[in-house]
Amino acid sequence: MKRPVDHGAMAVSGYTVPWHTGAGTPIALHVSSSRQVRDVRIVRLDTAEFMDWHVEPTGNGPSHRDFDHGSFLKIAASELAKAAEITGVAFEVYLTRNDGARVLFESGNLRLGLEDGRLTWGHDGKLLEKILPANTWLTVEISSDGSGTALWISSDDLLAPFRLYRQFNRPWSVSGDMVFGACAANDVRSLNAKFSSIALQTEAGRIGWTFPTLLPSGPITSTGGDSVLFLELVNQPAFCMTSRRFDGSSFDPRLVPSHYDAVHCHDDDMGALQWPASYHLQIPAEASAGVYAFEVGHGGGSERIVFFITSTTRRAPLLFLVPTATYLAYADEFLPAHLYEWMCEDRGHRFAIDNNLKSLYDYHCDLSGVSISSYKKPKATLRDDYNYPLCGCPHNLPVDLHFLRFCHSNGIAFDLITDRDLHERGVAGLEEYRAVITGSHPEYMSVDMEHALRQFAAAGGSIAYLGGNGFAGKVAFQGDLMELRRSPLEAARTWDGPLAEQSLSITNQPGGYLRASGLGEFSLTGVAISLMGFDAAQPFTRTPESHDASAAWLFDGVTSETFGDEGIVLGGAAGYEVDATDPHLGTSPDTIVIARATGFPDSFVHDATRWYEGGADERASRHCAEMTLRHLPSGGLIFCASSVAWCGALPAGDAMNDVGRITKNLLMHLAAKGRANPDR
Repeated sequence: MKRPVDHGAMAVSGYTVPWHTGAGTPIALHVSSSRQVRDVRIVRLDTAEFMDWHVEPTGNGPSHRDFDHGSFLKIAASELAKAAEITGVAFEVYLTRNDGARVLFESGNLRLGLEDGRLTWGHDGKLLEKILPANTWLTVEISSDGSGTALWISSDDLLAPFRLYRQFNRPWSVSGDMVFGACAANDVRSLNAKFSSIALQTEAGRIGWTFPTLLPSGPITSTGGDSVLFLELVNQPAFCMTSRRFDGSSFDPRLVPSHYDAVHCHDDDMGALQWPASYHLQIPAEASAGVYAFEVGHGGGSERIVFFITSTTRRAPLLFLVPTATYLAYADEFLPAHLYEWMCEDRGHRFAIDNNLKSLYDYHCDLSGVSISSYKKPKATLRDDYNYPLCGCPHNLPVDLHFLRFCHSNGIAFDLITDRDLHERGVAGLEEYRAVITGSHPEYMSVDMEHALRQFAAAGGSIAYLGGNGFAGKVAFQGDLMELRRSPLEAARTWDGPLAEQSLSITNQPGGYLRASGLGEFSLTGVAISLMGFDAAQPFTRTPESHDASAAWLFDGVTSETFGDEGIVLGGAAGYEVDATDPHLGTSPDTIVIARATGFPDSFVHDATRWYEGGADERASRHCAEMTLRHLPSGGLIFCASSVAWCGALPAGDAMNDVGRITKNLLMHLAAKGRANPDR
């Protein structure tokens, strides 16, 4: 259902295609605006300088665009024309939460709908005085013999069987598109429901569609009949969903694909937007890798729409890995006020709420989780001036920019790639570098990304993990899409994904935590999230082990045993989400704890996935963050700052503090350190 963009919170919104690219390539800006655009220029955010690059209008000037919300299924009239005369249709449907007027099925003069759960027939919405049950699989069959139409709906729920049979004198006239879960005009909210086993009965026989467990890149092809017909998927419904055949005997769609042959449509689904490009930019061939934005000026101010220029050849020994998977997971987060107390206002969150946008932390209107997102949409919370309402301070991109600006101010050279680059290139994208540096919150990554980092470290490379709660959630990529399936253990923080639907539709691998697959977190870095809270951050204090020669070089110039009592994220170096070791969960014995932060208030909650044998006393003793260092047999090392707030505690400009000294010591050491190769 189309709706104009609500620009009350932000006069300009948009996205770029692609989101990240190399120097010498084109990039397009797709924008919606409620105000007259004054100018468009390019700003490099990690150096805070404007570029003299020419931005070319396309002729499709920025105007007030639409969002199209709600997914559904469609067989176009042109496809139906390939078939012999259609005499019936059948499908399986699992209704979830639907209020008001909805449409289950429409074709020609036939419409089967709902009105607050009551079944309706025809375009005039005639009530059949029967409430269709939700949360159970129904089989719907409609047939016509030229003199009338018959409707049969049934369920096989043993405890609440449902049967409905109706005959109508008016024959079904098949014309136009055939639509499942919406009306042909798309002017009514679409249906919240799963669909499966769609079939047409024709004079020449049956034509059917089976939904695959793997997310398709195009329409679904039919089986049966003389011609192949395509069923179109509108606005990105969710695949790899349990169907009527699911019996709980296996949670792996690769073993029992017939148990996962359903799609889930939601009235707030939104696939990749198709706004026309308003501006083009040919990135100069000599452009430096970094974080950039189109700054779109208007009468009331300006907005910045972020993109990344990535490195295609090695120019520096250090490589910064932009956590775009985390950025996309958080983009347009709702943070409903009845669930979360806001510490500050942010126009990006207001824009998301006003326009019913969803992040991968949010849930659909039927309370199922949002599991897939496209970068081809406004990412209103991805800004250099963004403040996270939960903590009242910068989060994600602006904290990472604070770190990159520190590097520029201190002569620390780096190349730059994104998560998606690493996913596609694998370890080959890392091989020429001495160290990979993360941002403040590299929470999400694909299996391929994790494998590449592990192989890089095993071959002598180093990892500087400068954040907290990293390497945790598993994601998958396809085209412009990223998918995230949450596990039940994450319910305390966000939506609760049913265990049976935890598999990713892009790969069919189990989703949830990388840790559950023996990857990430403890296995890779030696630490994982221990606490989360939004009160004041704490400083770190050195441990006796930090004075050993293997770690003391990190603290050259640091005169105090305690450091990190200031910062732009909650006022300190250890805060928001912090990590700690746990030998029982996989921390390697050669991991050295070099600093520890304690004194966190009770509002900092323990990670729900940890269990303490010693009970409350042991839990209280582990109310901490632990900074670690590990020297690998390969010759590389892994440093863990173990705090989302660490990069925010770096000094700005020409200033210096102890957090800055430690970070600079680390990066300069890694830049000068040659890579060892254990096979030589």
